[in-house]
Amino acid sequence: MSDAMEKGYEVVNRLLGPEVATAMKAAVAKKEFGGEIGELAVLYPFGTLWSREGLGPRDRSLVTLGILIALRATEEMEYHFPLAMKNGVTIPELEEVIYHASGYAGFPAAATARQVAKAIIEKMA
Repeated sequence: MSDAMEKGYEVVNRLLGPEVATAMKAAVAKKEFGGEIGELAVLYPFGTLWSREGLGPRDRSLVTLGILIALRATEEMEYHFPLAMKNGVTIPELEEVIYHASGYAGFPAAATARQVAKAIIEKMA
């Protein structure tokens, strides 16, 4: 296993939990359709980007959420809203990210993000 993969799995375990890392490994092992996408996520975003110095996990979460909101990447938001809270982003700050995104990504994208975040926050309560 490469150094970036090892770092990636360490980051995934720390930020998303061992169950997510195990599921990613299992998808690759089962050779299911597109299963290597998880491995690519471990290698690049987590093993390379999330492991870089320069921004802490909290700041990376804020940047990531802004991008995901703009892309309307709702499935990814379902992982990254809780991850942001784990990284120290407060619920009022999540609201501000969504409000701020409305000016740059548009109201429909922000409204979609609001629905995803609201469901996650309610589930966590």
